[in-house]
Amino acid sequence: MLNRLDDYPIHQLPAPVAHTGTADRNHYDRYFFNGYLPDGEVFFAAAMGLYPNRRVIDAAFSVVHDGEQRNLYASGLAPVERTDTRVGPVRVEVREPMRTIRVVVDDNEFGVGADVTFEARAVAIEEERQTRRYATTTVMDVTRFTQSGTWSGWVESSGARIDLDPAVARGTRDRSWGVRPVGEPPGGAPMAAAPQVFWLWAPLHFDDLCTYVAVFGDDDGGLWYQHALVAPVRARPDDPTVDPGGIAELMRSVEVDVSWEPGTRRSRGARMTLHPYRGGARELTFEPITTFQMCGIGYQHPTWAHGTWHGESAAGGDSWRLHEVDTTAPHNIHIQQLCRVQLDGRPGCGVLEQLVIGPHRPTGLTGILDPFKG
Repeated sequence: MLNRLDDYPIHQLPAPVAHTGTADRNHYDRYFFNGYLPDGEVFFAAAMGLYPNRRVIDAAFSVVHDGEQRNLYASGLAPVERTDTRVGPVRVEVREPMRTIRVVVDDNEFGVGADVTFEARAVAIEEERQTRRYATTTVMDVTRFTQSGTWSGWVESSGARIDLDPAVARGTRDRSWGVRPVGEPPGGAPMAAAPQVFWLWAPLHFDDLCTYVAVFGDDDGGLWYQHALVAPVRARPDDPTVDPGGIAELMRSVEVDVSWEPGTRRSRGARMTLHPYRGGARELTFEPITTFQMCGIGYQHPTWAHGTWHGESAAGGDSWRLHEVDTTAPHNIHIQQLCRVQLDGRPGCGVLEQLVIGPHRPTGLTGILDPFKG
C-alpha cells in the first residue's frame, strides 16, 4: 500500500514505506517533546506514537503549572499515510526537518491547549542503538536521536495561558523507532526473570553548549548501555542541525551516583562524571526543582498506555496535584525532574529522567518497587 513518502528515495526494504521491516507487534515510531522555564513556573511534554502492526496511533500533551499536572490523551486508528501526524486535537508539524517543529493542541474539553514551536539550539544527536534480550526474546531494539532547542508560542492549563519566550524557554525533543514493549501484553508464557530497569536520561542546557547522557544499568551497578556527549550551541542560523561527525564530543564513559529521596524511587540529587577521550573528567551535578509524571503522556498509564486500542477515535484527560501523587504506585515510578545543574561549576538547567524497577544495590534499592529506606 503506497503513501506520499514512497515518492522519495528513502526506502530501506523492497516494499512500500507503509510496510514495516518486522512483523513484531511492538514495532513503534515516536515523537517526544519537553519544554520548561528554568525556574519551574511551567513544564510541559508531548508525545505521539505510531504502532503500524497494531494499527494504532496515539498522542498526549501534559502541562505542569501552579502545582497541578493536567493531561490530554488521544488515540485512534493509525493512518496508512505516514505524513498524517495528527490524532484527535493533537498534531505535529515538521516545518523543517531537524530544525523547526510545531506542536498544536486544538480546543478540547480537558483544559489543555498549546501552540508551540521548537527551534534547534544544537545538532541532533544519534544515540547508540539500544538492544536488549531476555532469554531468546528481543524486548528492545531501538534507534533514537535527541536534540536540544528553544520554545516559542503558548501553553494553556485550566484556563491559565503561559507565553513562552524563546530567549528563556528551553527543552528537548527526540525521535525513536524500533521495538519495545507497547500495547496490550502478548500471550504465551510469562518472563522467567523478575523485571529490572535502571534508566537515566539527562539532556541539559548551558549558555554555550548542551550535554546529553543516557544510561541503562543492571542490579549490580554495571552499565550495559551508556552514551554521553557534549555539543556546542549553534552560533548562526545557517549552522548545521545534523552532526556529520566532529561537532559533538563523544565521551569515553560515564559514572553515575544518585541520592534517593527516602520513601520514594526519585532522586533528591545526583552526580555524574563524564570521561572524555582526551582531557580531564567533567563533573555534572543535579538539584531537582519540580517533578513531571511521565504517565501524563501515556508512559505506564493505567488506561492510556502507549499503543493500546481505544477504538477508531477516542480522547480523555485527567489531572492531579503534585503534592498528592502516590510516588510508590507503579505508574508513577517513571518521572522527569526539572533540575538546576552545574557542569564543572557552570550553571545550567535540564531534565533528569528516571525509571528504576527492581534492585539497584550500589544506591540502596531493593525489591521490585520498594522505596528507598534511607
